[in-house]
Amino acid sequence: MSTLLETLSKKIPDWRYEAKQLLDEKGDKIVSNVTVAQAYGGMRGVKGLVCDTSAVSPDSGLIIRGRPLLEITDILPEEVFYLLLTGDIPDKGALKELQSQLSDHAEVPKYVWDVLRAMPKDSHPMAMFDTAILVMEKESVFRKQYDEGLKKQDYWKAILEDGIRLVAKLPAVGAGVYRIRFDKGELISSDKNLDWGANFAHMLGIDDPDGMLKKLMRLYLMLHCDHEGGNVSAFSGLTVASALSDPYYAVSAGLNGLAGPLHGLANQECLKFVLEIENHFGGSPSQDELRKFVWDRLNSGRVIPGYGHAVLRCPDPRFTAFIEFGRKHIKGDPVFDIVSDLFDVVPDVLKEQGKAKNPWPNVDAASGSLLYHFGMTEFSFYTVLFSISRAMGMVSQMVINRALGIPLTRPKSITAKWIKDNA
Repeated sequence: MSTLLETLSKKIPDWRYEAKQLLDEKGDKIVSNVTVAQAYGGMRGVKGLVCDTSAVSPDSGLIIRGRPLLEITDILPEEVFYLLLTGDIPDKGALKELQSQLSDHAEVPKYVWDVLRAMPKDSHPMAMFDTAILVMEKESVFRKQYDEGLKKQDYWKAILEDGIRLVAKLPAVGAGVYRIRFDKGELISSDKNLDWGANFAHMLGIDDPDGMLKKLMRLYLMLHCDHEGGNVSAFSGLTVASALSDPYYAVSAGLNGLAGPLHGLANQECLKFVLEIENHFGGSPSQDELRKFVWDRLNSGRVIPGYGHAVLRCPDPRFTAFIEFGRKHIKGDPVFDIVSDLFDVVPDVLKEQGKAKNPWPNVDAASGSLLYHFGMTEFSFYTVLFSISRAMGMVSQMVINRALGIPLTRPKSITAKWIKDNA
């Protein structure tokens, strides 16, 4: 039995007991009231899910299994995957074992490449990435074992096996999409001597003489791993998984949501805004020039991309991690310097304007500029990077939900007439 499987096998009975106790003792307690505005407003702020892998505090940002994000930015993506699943950071032995599992299942079936190469040349990278995942559904361990009569209490084990096998392949799939879609040449084989994030950077084939791109990919894939259970990608994936659709179907569903401009595409829009500034000034402007540019944009009725967040009332710690990386490793890059200066300028301007509830930047305000610096100038690919990382969080939540026996997600809808008659 693997360390990960053994660790979860020990913890899950306690989690099940805790969930039963909470239901027995507090099952009738109210956790949220829903207003008509919330019902019409995308259920924003309605507390109706349980998610223990991560939480988002308005005042401190993302917390992974009780650990503030900025306290664990030095761990590898594999370590955060283990942490999401178990609540523990793996020791050296457990990490090595998980890395070995990921390496053993990293090879992508040939039929996946055949399908991707047969897609239209102008297909969106996210459509290609999502298609690759869905095509691999025939590999699902859960579906096969379910058809054979898998016991309900063991669903989570098959989901975990599927999740590990899927997560293992995502760097190769993502890098393959990049090389096929943007005519970068032949696919690059995996390097078994590299960790999961560094191997992805290797397979992209982007020149990386000092290893900084590998370092960035480790950070990028760690930072985007999870963000509660109610964001579009997690909620969509978990809803599909609640129907006992296997992780290939469920992760694919989540990534279809991630592809939207109000979710995963946001970093592209932020980078376009920064490049617009660079083009306008012919380089990096002074902070005074930048302040006037920002005021002119606001006065014309437009927003500042990357600033403001639905939940946070502080700088997104993921943004902080990226800014610290950039200031340490690529200071002097004109595009990144604009991002850095915007951070010094925009919050004060938004406070002075008085319209924004949250004047602070979110992660999208910084991430694109770092990718751009290292030569990844194909904006439409950025969401694929996000997806490779976020799959870890979706899979972790699916495993836990099946372990706890969380039933089919089925909220009740009402009609406008019901509101008129009863509200």
